[in-house]
Amino acid sequence: MPTALIIGASRGIGLELVRQYRAAGWRVIATARQEADCETLGALGAEPHRLDVNDVDAVAGMGWKLDDEQLDVAILNAGVYGPRHDGFPVQADFDNVMHTNVLAAMRLLPMLAPLVASRRGKLAVLSSRMGSLSERHSAVGSLYRASKAALNSVLIDTALTFGGHGVTCVAFHPGWVRTDMGGATADITPEESAAGIRDTLATLPASDKATYITYDGKAIGW
Repeated sequence: MPTALIIGASRGIGLELVRQYRAAGWRVIATARQEADCETLGALGAEPHRLDVNDVDAVAGMGWKLDDEQLDVAILNAGVYGPRHDGFPVQADFDNVMHTNVLAAMRLLPMLAPLVASRRGKLAVLSSRMGSLSERHSAVGSLYRASKAALNSVLIDTALTFGGHGVTCVAFHPGWVRTDMGGATADITPEESAAGIRDTLATLPASDKATYITYDGKAIGW
């Protein structure tokens, strides 16, 4: 039975990934910050773990819990948008966005990559087209954009370190999705985004170089 790990599965795309992988017969390990959300994940048949990705001790403990696991797919979905304005950034907003979207990845990806390498699997992060430097045409959401550009950099470094060991690293733009972050007027549902991510990961050729793509497999310029 193949195994998927979803980091940040309390709602939205992460929760839907859990549902769909379980429906497809996969073993799923999933994390959430709150106990009530872990109970929901358990009811779906996942193996839930409480994890705040900004808690260094909890991240280290998660590494211990995952020791000796072999992962076909690992997806880092945890992330925040931050302030909805582009004015003077305050320290608390900067720290929250950068710690959640970047620092957590710097801690988690090197821990997860060897577990994925054991199955020559796929290691994915939920990035955004807004993180692209070469395709940028707007400055709206500058703090979020900076965090996703930095996340992409962390993923590229992960591929440089672990790609030769069988880890295929993927940065996904999940689409504009009707979630708490995307809002009610977004283009697609979490179900559509999650299904696209799953299908794309399943058909994506192995590579020792990081890939930056949309949920349905279209290339994005770094």
